[in-house]
Amino acid sequence: MSTEVFLSELGRRVRRAREARGWSRRQLSRASGVSERYLSDLEAGRGNISVVRLAEVAFALGQSPKALLPDLPAPRIVALLGLRGAGKTTLGRRLAQRLGVPFVELDREVERAAGMSLEEIFEIHGEGYYRRLEREALDAVLERPAPFVLATGGGIVGNAPAYERLLATCCTVWLRASPEDHWERVLAQGDRRPMQDNPKAMEQLRALLAAREPHYARAEHMVDTSRLGEAGALEALLGAVGKAAEPGPPSAGASNAGA
Repeated sequence: MSTEVFLSELGRRVRRAREARGWSRRQLSRASGVSERYLSDLEAGRGNISVVRLAEVAFALGQSPKALLPDLPAPRIVALLGLRGAGKTTLGRRLAQRLGVPFVELDREVERAAGMSLEEIFEIHGEGYYRRLEREALDAVLERPAPFVLATGGGIVGNAPAYERLLATCCTVWLRASPEDHWERVLAQGDRRPMQDNPKAMEQLRALLAAREPHYARAEHMVDTSRLGEAGALEALLGAVGKAAEPGPPSAGASNAGA
């Protein structure tokens, strides 16, 4: 909530409470000790009132100061979506640092719960077991106090219960990238498994991305990391979700803007 919206709503509540008592602005001024001119600015959304002055106005109206204050939106968890190589870890860490909030990787939470690596989970127990752990880990993570930045696994869109809860409770962002960038970024991480003994690896990557794109597109925001690059994508992320993840009083800032 911006400062402008906050003050406008505060002014509306003061005016409504005054009119409910059948008072003129002059009568409220006499009862509260706050000047008519200041009350006029306050009701018009132009008065950045102090706590003491707000209490004087509220008590004169037979209200508590809290009753006049607009409800502030609770800080939210920012959940990053996308295939491996989209930039969820790199951008997620930088976003969390800029916002001053924790960074959490869901797959690391799964590994911690299982006591083994993701590769071992899939090799020993299979995908069904992993999806159950993923849902349980997500449920546990979402119990933590917000705000924080959460990097999800690339396949969470295929885990319907987990994905629906994620969409319902978090500020979600799809980090979109071209198949070529996904490929190159994974290789740059030192993982050459996608191309080993698989001449159709790129074709399969394109098919997987095409199949998942409609699900990723359900996110609140999309940031194109291929087009913007790392620095540009970070700024787009901050513009899109920065206010959702900021605790504290409202302040003027950029409106949501996906890339």
